[in-house]
Amino acid sequence: MRSFLVLEDGSVFEGEAFGAIREVFGEVVFATGMTGYQESLTDPSYCGQILVASYPLIGNYGVNSAEMESDRVRVWGYAVREVCAVPSHRSSTMTVDEFLRAWSVPGISGIDTRALIRKLRNFGTMKGAIGTADPDSLLDKVRAMTHPEKTNLVAQVSTRSPIRYGDGHSRTVALLDCGVKASIVRELRKRFNVVQLPFDTPADVVLDLKPDGVFISNGPGDPAHPDIMATIVSTLRRLKDQLPMMGICLGHQLLSLALGARTYKLKFGHRGVNQPVDLDGRVYITSQNHGFAVDQSSAEKAGLEVTVRNLNDGTVEGVRHSDLPMFSVQFHPEAHPGPHDTSFLFDRFLRMMEGA
Repeated sequence: MRSFLVLEDGSVFEGEAFGAIREVFGEVVFATGMTGYQESLTDPSYCGQILVASYPLIGNYGVNSAEMESDRVRVWGYAVREVCAVPSHRSSTMTVDEFLRAWSVPGISGIDTRALIRKLRNFGTMKGAIGTADPDSLLDKVRAMTHPEKTNLVAQVSTRSPIRYGDGHSRTVALLDCGVKASIVRELRKRFNVVQLPFDTPADVVLDLKPDGVFISNGPGDPAHPDIMATIVSTLRRLKDQLPMMGICLGHQLLSLALGARTYKLKFGHRGVNQPVDLDGRVYITSQNHGFAVDQSSAEKAGLEVTVRNLNDGTVEGVRHSDLPMFSVQFHPEAHPGPHDTSFLFDRFLRMMEGA
């Protein structure tokens, strides 16, 4: 069936529908990983977005239950050059087409993803739609739509009730879930007992649990959204003098906001598994998925030391507080997909707690 991807600037990309046959609207973004499409599709940080894959062949090793980063597909739409109908892998249980259909997520294949990504790089991410209707009618709806970031996307992906993981460790972490990836939970459980909490859990409730530290997860949307500022950012401000803290991705931005820094939207973000950063004077290749960044000057005024930089554009990729036991990174040390070279940061968090 013929399908269209329409951008708010009027660009139209014609292709073939796969996955669910329905209209979807969201922010159109791209990711550069050659593998890991299933992890990306299930990453809660992609909530609100139509994801464009830069690698031209998607689905060649199928889908399996072991590579899920959440319990469902989280992207709102998927755009690829070619989707593989006959995957080849012993662990595969279904195709990407079947996977998207199961979660009512539409996809489009056969479009010129290279041209689309070049446009997004040149002009920035845009609102867009995937659908089989007349492109002009889709364009009218796209231009009239509210940007997904205007809603509280974190509320759509955070756990609704506490989840406890008791693995016999000596330390317990309160995990503030803004859309946490399963791989982060696994890394934390290797080192801590974990209590996974809704993003809007009040500070008093966190303290009643008597954790040894607080971890703030990744997640979607604008970190400075009013609902986020009024809930988790307010909670972090109340907890900052009482417990060691670590944040990843959105958690890095929220922790910085709580300490007085500002955030801003990037032109097209960093999404992929090959982003180089300078960490402690050494270059690491990292996995990333974010569209916002922490403003350096405001971070330094807030008492934060910039410890990590993106080597492509110089943006802030990590901070630590000059006095308090807390640090955060913009990239994903748990990887999945991507390199695991920076997983030692979870051990650093443990050592921080032991020294607190």
